[in-house]
Amino acid sequence: MSHITAAESELACFAVVAPGVEPLVADELRALAAVQPLRVENSEPGGVAFRTDRAGLYAANLHLRVASRVLVRVGSFHAASFSELERRARRLSWGRFAREGQAVTFRVTSRKSRLYHQEAVAQRLLDAARGGAPVGSDAGAAQEFVVRLYRDECTVSADASGELLHRRGYRLDSAKAPLRETLAAAMLAAAGWSGQASLLDPMCGSGTIPIEAALLARRMAPGLRRSFAFERWPEFAPDIWDTVRERARELVRPAGQALIQGSDRDPGAVRAAALNAERAGVAADIEWRRATISAIEPPPSGWLVTNPPYGVRVGERKRLRDLYAQFGNVLRAKCRGWEVAMLTTHPELEHQTGLALEPSFETTNGGIRVRLMRARVP
Repeated sequence: MSHITAAESELACFAVVAPGVEPLVADELRALAAVQPLRVENSEPGGVAFRTDRAGLYAANLHLRVASRVLVRVGSFHAASFSELERRARRLSWGRFAREGQAVTFRVTSRKSRLYHQEAVAQRLLDAARGGAPVGSDAGAAQEFVVRLYRDECTVSADASGELLHRRGYRLDSAKAPLRETLAAAMLAAAGWSGQASLLDPMCGSGTIPIEAALLARRMAPGLRRSFAFERWPEFAPDIWDTVRERARELVRPAGQALIQGSDRDPGAVRAAALNAERAGVAADIEWRRATISAIEPPPSGWLVTNPPYGVRVGERKRLRDLYAQFGNVLRAKCRGWEVAMLTTHPELEHQTGLALEPSFETTNGGIRVRLMRARVP
């Protein structure tokens, strides 16, 4: 099989996502396709494939709220030996994605292939990429390539994002066990919150859910305050990037239309959340309070989206039963008719709420298997 390289006019891209939330990212990409020349091809475990041009690539990195990173396919080829790997890899257009002398790194996975030694594969690809020329050592500006070997078929992709997309640039102060921004966005999307109704997180921690909600309500692209790896590519087009960012800025509403509240019993967490919201540019859009669950003062109707303690160990689960039971009691007393979405890890704790919870998606958070459970409070 001869090698296939990405066309100059159209880029074969792949949005990497946490397991279980692929449909949410596919929906995001379809929404983006309404304003960009972007075509969603298919979803598979771990991501969504799509095709677009440079403007669409830049916009995907800028606007996607749930995806972890965006890759661009450099090429694919058959390789059953190291000599074949290096020979075919030398034909790829490495110069489109890394400057001369720039440091490059490789993240390799291999399954059911004769080339199973990942470090050796990475070294051969490094030799092919630099073509005998010295390579830079500035790790901070390194271009990463993601390599997948499966049944002796090698696919090489360039990471267009750089830092993972959940790093929006606003969260410098974190409470214990912070929630990834991309997972918070996935919770809001799966809950069906559109930015119009009131929203409350009574266990807000460092404020990720309310802040992501405020960004959504203001139509602020999550990547507006950060940089991306594609900005260092030799074929980077600053004029296109400026246009994409300017269009994103024009979409931003001066204020949100929804009442967004975040509360926590930990005063340090509430202070950190307020500082994070200020850095995100949504300080005026969120009301923060130090309050226990029983002391919440919700408006008449709305959505409650939260990430309560999980109780991973059996002993912890026993201690959390009362918290979950109290949570359910407070909802029935103060949030009648509300929509509820919460991350959980164990049916025992879900049962304590007394709510008719239904699963929405399953994924991982900090290496822990979690699922989003939804219910309408009677």
